[in-house]
Amino acid sequence: MFKVLVFILAFSILPARVWADEDVDVELVLAVDISGSMDIDEARVQRSGYLNSLRHPDFLNAVKSGRLGRIAITYFEWAGRISEGSIIPWQVIDDAGDVQAFTTKLQARPIGTQRATSVSNAILFGTSLIDTNTFSGERRIIDISGDGPNNTGPPVITARASALARGITINGLAIMVRPSVSFGPLDRYFGDCVIGGPGSFVLSVHEAEDFAVAIRQKLILEVSGRSPPAHLRLANEVRTDCFMGEKLYPGFLDRTYPELGR
Repeated sequence: MFKVLVFILAFSILPARVWADEDVDVELVLAVDISGSMDIDEARVQRSGYLNSLRHPDFLNAVKSGRLGRIAITYFEWAGRISEGSIIPWQVIDDAGDVQAFTTKLQARPIGTQRATSVSNAILFGTSLIDTNTFSGERRIIDISGDGPNNTGPPVITARASALARGITINGLAIMVRPSVSFGPLDRYFGDCVIGGPGSFVLSVHEAEDFAVAIRQKLILEVSGRSPPAHLRLANEVRTDCFMGEKLYPGFLDRTYPELGR
């Protein structure tokens, strides 16, 4: 009996966050594309855009505008697979010191690119980060950037359905600085095949110098919970082939896709 009592007392003095989820306004995953179709200069501009946006006073003001005035945020980079060395663990943001700590970690990460583009793996990994964290957010969001359609890994529509089934919203940043002639408008692909959930939206970047402004606008909308402008919410009628990326690579016809009925 004494041993049982000691066990109970020992655990009763642990910090509250061990026992219960920590309430935040938003659980936000930043999933950033570093696929080889982006050159190193674009990757640097994108990284700078995230750093500047997170450090901008408007971002922290948006955080403080929430009911609780704090969010939980994590970051990782992806291409055909997840770049494990890029992952910044979950951190609560509720003051300028937290922002500085988070962005210092991000700035220290080396910048590079990798092969292939798996939007689906990025969504699935982001979903797992949300499912396994110790936070309880009023909203749960995966914020995914990309400069091309899914061309490896599971179908993107399957990954999206898995996230949406868990109550996660997916927003997109379509990087269209060097648009490919191999497929249609990337923002339309993101709107039809990638984003989803309440208030989901797509922002487009057409010029390298627009990265910082677009990223800041996206983060403020996500953190504040404001409704995105109508021009950022694409029509619900699907007009895009969500397998356009896979079809550009050899072996597509040899794979089984239940989503296509074969």
